[in-house]
Amino acid sequence: MKDEKKRGRPRAFDAKSALGKARDVFWDRGFAAASLDNLSAATNLNRPSLYGAFGDKEDLYLDTLEGYRQDGMDALAAALDPSLPLRDNLARVYESALAIYLHGETAARGCLLIGTATVEAVERERVREVLGRSLSDFDGEIEKRMRLAVERGELPESADPQTLARLASAVMHSLAVRARAGDSRETLEAIARSGVELICGSARS
Repeated sequence: MKDEKKRGRPRAFDAKSALGKARDVFWDRGFAAASLDNLSAATNLNRPSLYGAFGDKEDLYLDTLEGYRQDGMDALAAALDPSLPLRDNLARVYESALAIYLHGETAARGCLLIGTATVEAVERERVREVLGRSLSDFDGEIEKRMRLAVERGELPESADPQTLARLASAVMHSLAVRARAGDSRETLEAIARSGVELICGSARS
């Protein structure tokens, strides 16, 4: 949320809470189907207050994406605790991801970025930028752990940390899509385990 978006705020305005409620609307409905009436009802802000606090609908959506990206980076950093073996790190990454992807009041919602931003990125440059930057940031965080794994001998010296990081991310993206499509937790957990084995199969225990 930008500093200049302040007019029309009601008293006792809680920006973080409002963004969280707006994020739920976008997550469930997608950007296009999330109406201003839906967003106003969820945030308890009338349209003038909504515009005054966050700007237009796309501005609000971008704010929710940025918050989601930061939450994801924080969770990823915690899961990749370097005091743990790489295999455990990746298992924690996927466990944390599934806890998010399988959440939803009516059905599993998957990933906000993969489920909604990929749709809007084609025609909305700002959404495309946030999506690309987010994926790059996630890849980069995992790549750092892969490089450390090579240094420690957890992965062979011939391993390509960048490619392995992207592969680890690709497993996460697949989990997100399949969760939203209705795959069972058991199926998704099996895919996650296979992803860990694929990446760490040659790693030393």
